[in-house]
Amino acid sequence: MTAFITQPAPDFTAEAILHGEFGTLKLSDYRGKNVVLLFYPADFSFLCPTELLAFSDTREAFKARNAEIIGISVDSKFSHFAWTQVERREGGIKDIEFPLVSDLNKDIARAYGVLLPSGVALRGLFILNKEGLLKHATLNHNDLGRNVEEVLRLLDAIDFSEANGELCPANWKKGEKAMVASAAGLKEWAASK
Repeated sequence: MTAFITQPAPDFTAEAILHGEFGTLKLSDYRGKNVVLLFYPADFSFLCPTELLAFSDTREAFKARNAEIIGISVDSKFSHFAWTQVERREGGIKDIEFPLVSDLNKDIARAYGVLLPSGVALRGLFILNKEGLLKHATLNHNDLGRNVEEVLRLLDAIDFSEANGELCPANWKKGEKAMVASAAGLKEWAASK
């Protein structure tokens, strides 16, 4: 199965580093929570720790949105473990607050359409809702980091839209007016601007 917006996200079971220990992670075990899948190219790289630490350091904001973060790369669980032992000031990700999945056989990266011919993943970010439905996907070139605040905004929009049946227009933020999916709803929203 290939990842596609509006469809259930491809499930997987994989080895991972969970709370500093080796373990197994199954995506479907996260049903009932929003999930952010954070694909990154490689452990011990330059841009990746800036992203992983930015997401980790805002973990409480994700928890407040009933969201879990899962990092995924094509590195081994041993590489993940070694990187989590390196201090931040040395380029490591010590004390990271979310699991790192090992996609050594590259099946997960293939299923989500992020595998490059070079064998590493693009910076892919996928948001799944509480039922495991794929609601959002972005792919970045590997020289472009992602924005944590935008991901939090999208989680707010997903929850609001699903709870209220309204649309979240461009730049919508929690607490702002949304719109009813109709011509009248658009006019009402536009008039409020």
